Amino acid sequence: MVNYISGLVFVVLLLIGGAIVVPIAQAHPGFAVVLAMVWILADMIVASAIQLAAQWQRAVVFRLGKYKEMKGPGLFLIVPLIDQIRMVDTRVLAVNIPKQQVITRDNVPVTIDGVLFFRVANAAEAIIMVQDYRFVVAQYAQTSLRDVIGQMTLDQLLTEREQIAKAIEAHVDKDTKGWGLEVTGLRIQDIDMPEELKKMMSRQASAEREKRATITKAEGDKEAALNLAAAARTMGESPGAMQLRTLQTIDGLGPTASNTVVIGVPVELMDLIKTFETSHRSGQQNPAGA
Repeated sequence: MVNYISGLVFVVLLLIGGAIVVPIAQAHPGFAVVLAMVWILADMIVASAIQLAAQWQRAVVFRLGKYKEMKGPGLFLIVPLIDQIRMVDTRVLAVNIPKQQVITRDNVPVTIDGVLFFRVANAAEAIIMVQDYRFVVAQYAQTSLRDVIGQMTLDQLLTEREQIAKAIEAHVDKDTKGWGLEVTGLRIQDIDMPEELKKMMSRQASAEREKRATITKAEGDKEAALNLAAAARTMGESPGAMQLRTLQTIDGLGPTASNTVVIGVPVELMDLIKTFETSHRSGQQNPAGA
């Protein structure tokens, strides 16, 4: 954050000094030059004593190289030329974990990367205990990722990504606990495997889907057969059910003229009908007792 307060104070004091030095320069030019130089130096020292920290920043103050206190956010004062400050960002930071070549517990080589999220909980410890906490956290995240993944099988790696991320997060948080850092989360971005293994997994998944489809079809055929058997028993118990079903099927063919319905009737049945008609007519022509 830009410290505009310090610059404003410097300009105001400079104007005041100019208003004082200009009248003196008319009577004593040499003294005015010395006074102007001293005034500018004092102005710079006073302006540098005013510091400004944003809401997300903390200032670690060192006095003659020794840690003194932590200040901010807002305006605060330091002793110029004696105090030194280090501004620390306390917002959540993201560290990219580059791709790592890891061998799982079942000897499968995989390439994996992720992102670690952390924040500075104690700015003084983060500055004093670690030279570069961003770099150190990134290195710890890489080693923890390799350690955790090396204890997992490939199936666990593919199905338990959230649990693996939490395990890596716990490892990093435990190792960096005394450094004033707080790990807020870790996410695994990509898992890359050899192409041959990908093809084998694809074939396995295809075979599994085909197996489920076959089982589903067999269960459907079984259920349909049971329903047909039940329908056959119902029709067998009702003498006119088959005839009604036949008529219903014929009616469903449609009333259009383009449809031709052919009903097959056994020849024996036709002969039986003709014999019955012949005997019936003979009985009408020769009534009994005539």
